[in-house]
Amino acid sequence: MGITARGIGLLVAAVLLLGAGFRFGYPELTLLGAAAGTAVAVALVAAARRPRLLVSRQADPDRVARGEPAAMTLTVRNAGRMGAASMLATDRCGDQVVPVPVLRLRPGADTTVSYPVPTSRRGVVPVGPLRVTRRDPLGLVVLARSYGEVVPVWVHPRVHPLRAVPTGAGRSLDGRVDAVPHGSITFDSLRDYVVGDELRRVHWRTSARVGELMVRENVDTSLPRIVVLLDNRAVAHPDRVGGVAESFESACEAAASVVTAAVREDLPVVLLFVAAEDTSAGSIGTGPSGPLDRLAAVALTGEGTLEAAAARLRRDRLGDTLVVLTGPGAAEDLGHVGALRGAYPSVLVGIFGAGQPTPPGAAGLVVVDAADGAAFAAEWDGVRRW
Repeated sequence: MGITARGIGLLVAAVLLLGAGFRFGYPELTLLGAAAGTAVAVALVAAARRPRLLVSRQADPDRVARGEPAAMTLTVRNAGRMGAASMLATDRCGDQVVPVPVLRLRPGADTTVSYPVPTSRRGVVPVGPLRVTRRDPLGLVVLARSYGEVVPVWVHPRVHPLRAVPTGAGRSLDGRVDAVPHGSITFDSLRDYVVGDELRRVHWRTSARVGELMVRENVDTSLPRIVVLLDNRAVAHPDRVGGVAESFESACEAAASVVTAAVREDLPVVLLFVAAEDTSAGSIGTGPSGPLDRLAAVALTGEGTLEAAAARLRRDRLGDTLVVLTGPGAAEDLGHVGALRGAYPSVLVGIFGAGQPTPPGAAGLVVVDAADGAAFAAEWDGVRRW
């Protein structure tokens, strides 16, 4: 709540009139001062009355690729017994402010506003809350309140079609396996039985011991397990255009393309970042629900090193096919990636936005220099069997 310049002037006048009236014995001045003070008090009470507004919003869709259209529909209902006079409302959509007509909203009535959500840049666009500003009829006091929750719209990187994913060289505890995406089924773990599971997969001995039905989980050991490492360090993407690191945006598009192609082929895929993810996007509504949401929320950071990320990959050995996507600032760190060839039989490095092409055979790696995500997808088929 705040008092406007008009309200402050009237309040100062009330104090001066009351003081002069009592000091010099002028009842007229005292009456004027009391009237001015009463007007400010009434304005405070009138503005403090909280209107009952019900706010609902619906994103269509709430997940969209960069550049595709998205819209937000906002409905405001006056659930109180008083009209919505002297109220102004605006909705926050990213960095934009959208006016919402509520000035003539009668009791029990509602108003609906639809407006486009900006999707020109990858990211999580927070929409809301509705901000309602209420003034008294004399304009002496103003009070702003927020209504409704913040709804995120996830703007994913563009996905460029890839003809196929790398076959890699599968690893198996049962022994050596071939590189084709079909192979034996191997026991992996046990889990609780759920309705719809086949009874032939029930592990009866364990079920009898624990008193609940347990089901065998199997894995196909010949399927290549793909690991996508996205370099989200600011030093790896030093160039900026309008404050945006285009090389990082291209790397995000390449990561989204590889992950989407792997999911389409029903291949196991893991998405990792060199630096730790910023989890603040999870505080806006629901958190990320998949790799594309994570790619929408990821941002450049000054933390993390490629050496530490390579050490984690060497220790964990999460797969057999490694795809590293980085920028021109990481050219001197490729040696750390090259040291992973013993742990990952297939390693590919994509460098985006480099001014000069990477020398052939740098650090013994297969390196793809690409201007953007589309160029990376165009060169992918020629190197996918590296």
